[in-house]
Amino acid sequence: MRQLARVAATLASTVLVTLLTGCSEKVEAAPELPARICWDAFASKEVSPLLPPGKEAEFDTYSMRPFFPVEESEYATCVLQIDGAASFTADARRVDFEELVDWTTWEKLGPAPIDAGKKGIVWHNGAASYIVCEPSKGPDTPGKYIDMSLYVHDLPKKGDRAEESRRIFTDLMKQFVAFTQKELKCG
Repeated sequence: MRQLARVAATLASTVLVTLLTGCSEKVEAAPELPARICWDAFASKEVSPLLPPGKEAEFDTYSMRPFFPVEESEYATCVLQIDGAASFTADARRVDFEELVDWTTWEKLGPAPIDAGKKGIVWHNGAASYIVCEPSKGPDTPGKYIDMSLYVHDLPKKGDRAEESRRIFTDLMKQFVAFTQKELKCG
């Protein structure tokens, strides 16, 4: 009987140590990032509060391309993955007509207007804006409009964290607009 008690005590101790060790390895912060990310458009310290905790950060292969590498490029994308899951996305897309800027996907998220670019919006886990590089001179004459978006997966929709996220996204979108205007020499 004593031997059974010792085995049970040893087993309980082992389980407790394993549980405590597992807890101590829980990651509570986003992984370390380079000082600037996504074409050097954003300071990582400004993006990090939006990111989930994790051990490893990496960028997808499209993120390594230059921002609009050639004049004819249609888009530029940067995706930061944390522990293999897409966590932060920055997109810029060139469109020929202002009517092609389409944000219907985000309308269901209850966006609020922001002062960024020609028009901007922000919601709990993202922001969008667009700028005019060259206005269209007629219904059949294309212009050059840049539609930009920022997105972070899995952020709360309500509460203090959602409000803080909206504030951060508003600042990041203003930076993205200024960066894009400078890089593409427009605006």
